[in-house]
Amino acid sequence: MQRFREVWGTWPEALEAGCGGGQHGRRLPPTPGAARRLKETRIKEEWNFVAECRRKGIPQAAYCKNGFVDTSVSLLEKIERNSLTRQSSLSKERDKRSSPFVFELSGEHWKEFPDELKEQTHLKEWHINNTLIQIIPTYIELFQAMRILDLPQNQISRLPVEIGRLKNLKELNVSFNRLKSIPLELGDCEKLEKLDCSGNLELTELPFELSNLKQVTFVDISANKFSSVPICVLRMSNLQWLDISNNNLNDLPQDIDRLEELQTFLLYKNKLTYLPYALLNLRKLTLMVVSGDHLVELPTALCESPTLKFISLMDNPIDNTQCQDGDEIIESERDRQHFDKEFMRAYIEDLKERDSVPSYTTKVSFSLQL
Repeated sequence: MQRFREVWGTWPEALEAGCGGGQHGRRLPPTPGAARRLKETRIKEEWNFVAECRRKGIPQAAYCKNGFVDTSVSLLEKIERNSLTRQSSLSKERDKRSSPFVFELSGEHWKEFPDELKEQTHLKEWHINNTLIQIIPTYIELFQAMRILDLPQNQISRLPVEIGRLKNLKELNVSFNRLKSIPLELGDCEKLEKLDCSGNLELTELPFELSNLKQVTFVDISANKFSSVPICVLRMSNLQWLDISNNNLNDLPQDIDRLEELQTFLLYKNKLTYLPYALLNLRKLTLMVVSGDHLVELPTALCESPTLKFISLMDNPIDNTQCQDGDEIIESERDRQHFDKEFMRAYIEDLKERDSVPSYTTKVSFSLQL
């Protein structure tokens, strides 16, 4: 068994520089390289276990005892039994709700949409994942009842402009595809509430026309190549969750306080050297995650706020996989980003469940302040 605290406390490498390994009773490694490899392997194995428990709805109390993760075979068997029961329940619930209004497609044998889909214009939801589909058909505009487009982990290279005619669309998830741009016509989907474009790796901007999306509360554009917070995002007046982690940000706009409803702000794995004082005007902000390795200046009040969980992470020490095939490098990077995101989502969920933040994540190290 390994301390559950260390699963959170050592990935991606360390939580806040001021918390030192000695706090958790770690031993000095024989060599830095060997220790790092051992740590990476251990953390990934235990994280996969924890993530699987979370995916299957197993409460933390079932696998975490006195700060330790129990990875015993008996627990795995228990989890599997609980999983089967839960899956049966979910299946019945899915049958109740989905029926004729939800279309689901999964598997790498799918390279294009089935022909008969064009006739099912009554559908309200598409859930398509892990396929080799590259193009969304233009006839999507016929689906005027569409509420949810859930299209993660495919090979989609572009979105049709016709997507802007889905006037009832509320959720769009195109994460971990191959998009390099977002059509400006998406700004016509004024009922949109959730937008997830994370993990496309090559996105550099969002069209200004998305400023029209005043009902959006959730935006995730992490794991791309944004060099600044898109202007359109700053004009989404109801935004509550913004994840722009793992991009190329050097600074934040001085008018970041336009996002008056913002509650969760994820910024880790960027190149920020300072945080603007305008952040202090975000009165509803309760969780902020940054990478502390580049920070040299930040408002002291951020660290002293009794309501804000301010967390500083060190960058992930795991190097990108090196190989000669460019496509393999991209796939490896995509997989790693997906793993990172799953970890952070569970980590943040864990933090939100706590009455108070654990001491090793509470504040950024004072050595980072000037």
